[in-house]
Amino acid sequence: MTIDLSQRLCDATIGTLELFAVHLGTTLGLYEAFDRHGPLTAPELADRAGIDPRYAQEWCEQQAVAGYLEVASPSAVAETLRFALPEEHRGALLDPIDGDHLAPFASMVVGIAGVLDDVAEAFRTGGGVPYARYGATFRDGQGAINRPAFTSDLVKAWIPAVPGLTDRLAAGARVLDVGTGQGWSAIAIQTAWPAAQVVGLDTDAASIADARAHAAQAGVDVRFADPTASIADLGPVDAAFVLEALHDMSQPVEVLRALRQALTDDGVVVVVDEAVADAFTAPGDEVERMMYGWSVVHCLPASMSEEGSAALGTALRPSTVADLAARAGFSSCDVVDVDAGFFRVYRLAV
Repeated sequence: MTIDLSQRLCDATIGTLELFAVHLGTTLGLYEAFDRHGPLTAPELADRAGIDPRYAQEWCEQQAVAGYLEVASPSAVAETLRFALPEEHRGALLDPIDGDHLAPFASMVVGIAGVLDDVAEAFRTGGGVPYARYGATFRDGQGAINRPAFTSDLVKAWIPAVPGLTDRLAAGARVLDVGTGQGWSAIAIQTAWPAAQVVGLDTDAASIADARAHAAQAGVDVRFADPTASIADLGPVDAAFVLEALHDMSQPVEVLRALRQALTDDGVVVVVDEAVADAFTAPGDEVERMMYGWSVVHCLPASMSEEGSAALGTALRPSTVADLAARAGFSSCDVVDVDAGFFRVYRLAV
């Protein structure tokens, strides 16, 4: 298979620049202004959003040229052009729990752009870039990009596909959500099964602070442990979740082993990670391209910031997950039969 590399690079440049513009639209509340007020001219947008009119004009025209906004009222005079946000774009750009909400990718890319010099230095030295170094913009983007799936698919499809798990949660299972990030998964599980006792754990203090704030805002009684807490401190548990986090861990076998030891005799661990191909193949499909893209600039550098890292990278294949589970002492590691989109669901049994 051959590719037109020049066209690929041109398309990538356009896409990256458009993501930067999406980030501006999100950060400055420009999409929200259209959603709240309907079609606007650039001067009206500037007034509603509190930005400079000239920048508003250029951003609106760029968004219309890119197809994100539509021109609601054509005009020969730029300042009287009226722009609108198409209803079909609202989910992708504004609704935080819509399955199409991919605008957070823009924040992730912007966060990574700010540390590329650090990533380059890590390549030279074999070191890493700590997760916290990527900053709040990346952290918010990562939390937001996973929120739709964790809020809906996790509780409506993934967990019900694991035999017996919904019954245990309904009966008050003790649950540990490892690598909870901004807490959307723990909040969703606690909301869906109020009798369960859900604890979220993450080593990133800023993420835990975010998670506690999100839970308070949602009015959900879920506990988020101190970032310094160990898995052993929080056991025993009936079920544990490692959602979109195993490939980021510097010591994945040690984490899984700690979970194995914290589980009750009939406990289960649910791992959700990337739905990459079973084996490396080049050229790869779009999922492979995306996951290796994240790996090179974020996931691998972040995991290698700790001494003795397993350095897994984002392309965590089923055979690797099975190997990690076996080394941690689990008797089986099965792929759960459920369509999880970008993700693959695993069940690790004692």
